[in-house]
Amino acid sequence: MGSCIFIVLSLFVFGYSFGERKLKFVTILYRHGDRSPVKAYPTDPYQEDSWPQGFGQLSQEGMQQHFELGQFLRKRFTGFLSKNYTRSEIFVRSTDYDRTLMSAASNLAGLYPPNGSQVFHPGLNWQPIPIHTVPQDEEKLLSFPIAECPRYQLLMNETEKTEIFLNITKTYNDFLEMVKNKTGLKSTSLGTMWSIYDTLFCEKMHGLSLPAWVTPDVMETLKLLKNFGFQILFGFYKREEKCRLQGGILLDQIIKNLSAAATSSLNQQQKMIMYSAHDTTIVALQEALNVYNGLQPPYASCHIFELHQDNNGSFYVAMFYHNDSSVAETYYLTLPGCAQLCPLQDFIRLTRSVIPTDWHKECQISTSKSDKDVIVGLAVCGFILLLLIVLLFVLLCRQSKPITGYSHIINQSDDHS
Repeated sequence: MGSCIFIVLSLFVFGYSFGERKLKFVTILYRHGDRSPVKAYPTDPYQEDSWPQGFGQLSQEGMQQHFELGQFLRKRFTGFLSKNYTRSEIFVRSTDYDRTLMSAASNLAGLYPPNGSQVFHPGLNWQPIPIHTVPQDEEKLLSFPIAECPRYQLLMNETEKTEIFLNITKTYNDFLEMVKNKTGLKSTSLGTMWSIYDTLFCEKMHGLSLPAWVTPDVMETLKLLKNFGFQILFGFYKREEKCRLQGGILLDQIIKNLSAAATSSLNQQQKMIMYSAHDTTIVALQEALNVYNGLQPPYASCHIFELHQDNNGSFYVAMFYHNDSSVAETYYLTLPGCAQLCPLQDFIRLTRSVIPTDWHKECQISTSKSDKDVIVGLAVCGFILLLLIVLLFVLLCRQSKPITGYSHIINQSDDHS
């Protein structure tokens, strides 16, 4: 019964989107596919030489996941994208990591299998398609959290002083101590649980035996703390301000792209922008949209923005979340305060509070009025103290002046004899 409802709903969605409304533009953000661990803990029996390509590299399973996602996107956007790869229709950008670049290449292999004249080698069902990137130290659009932001670091410090953060730390203190002892780490915190869970998860997914101390209960607790770690990065405490300094940057660019597509001529050539990035990229974006479900986005998960135009010329934004590359199911994501098909102007208005106006300025730590009062007070006190020192010096100088009349004369030549 449930599957029937989903099929009917899917037909309604696709008919509604492509029938009464015309699809004009698409933006896609996805996480890379399955990979090896980013690093190992000190006592880990599986160090970097245990993995064929080393740490943080896309596996064959990850390649397959993105190939299937590309096939899904081909099927979903048949009739919108040209059957053959057309350079002017799509722009692909990736972070400068092997796993995201390779995920994008695998995805495009599924999205654009060569046809006719595009086949350049008999029997090779693949063609090269450009993927753009910038150096990791220059990435300010797709890699989060951005560290070079003092205000964000201050917010994270404040987050760690909140009651719930302190309570969770206290509740799981014995667990954190156990993990520290078993892993050989010098220290553990809620922030390090992501790394431990990720390493163990990758090893388990690749058929490696886990140490005896890693029981199902331990993995569940690590997973719980890992998800909490994701939530505090961009939400939980002062969510809007955190989002302005992080995911709001990407959301701002996506909105600009949607707005440009809505104001350009009807014969616009570019139809899709595709971003290949990370789980934290999706979390940062979804927190800015206030649609994050609190869970780590799985491999090859995909957030889709569609811009539609109705017969009256009005534009609407629809969002979907695809979190399993092996199935065709997607979930509607509804922006709080709007409908599933959200008018573009409402979409812009409802997200304005998380869009930075001057990111560099907002990242600086501004002094509050009380701080300024303290600074002024210290300056005044310092000035008064300086005056007192000068007055004291003047008085001492006056007292040391020779007086008129007789005085005892010291023969200083004896001092140098």
